[in-house]
Amino acid sequence: MPRRRITLLILMAVLGLGYALPERIQIPVAGASKSDWNPRSFWFEPWGTSGVHKGIDIFGKMDTPVLSTTDGLILYTGELSKGGKVILMLGPKWRLHYFAHLSRIDISTLSYVSSGQPIGALGDSGNAKGKAPHLHYSIVRVLPAPLSADTSTQGFKKAFYIDPGAYLNAASKH
Repeated sequence: MPRRRITLLILMAVLGLGYALPERIQIPVAGASKSDWNPRSFWFEPWGTSGVHKGIDIFGKMDTPVLSTTDGLILYTGELSKGGKVILMLGPKWRLHYFAHLSRIDISTLSYVSSGQPIGALGDSGNAKGKAPHLHYSIVRVLPAPLSADTSTQGFKKAFYIDPGAYLNAASKH
């Protein structure tokens, strides 16, 4: 079998495995419910320098534990100017889960985490300094879904972004 065909088969197997992994989804702020975020905040505009809000903000008390929303591999922990203390995790279905404005990070890069495992704490870091403590939570597809794009402001980016509120609500119905 030619090397190119073997490489393609391996790639297809890895991609398939990523989609086959189950998602054990839960709300990422300990004790929070869907009443702790505004369901209309996803893709709300105008939203500062980013134009539209590509996630949801889940509010709570400072230093409330932030939990992994699903099983995954931590790809990045650190600080960004807008997000403050942030965590980026690769989860099932080839989805990136982004947690921002943390007061602290309790996990290290390249760690594997389970759904519900504490990974940090609610805060106001980055451009949320001085505002109510909250978690900015976004979900990004690694592989786009072109039919999700629309004509709204930056609507082509919806091929990559998933509405976290709808994602969490759907999980709570199972």
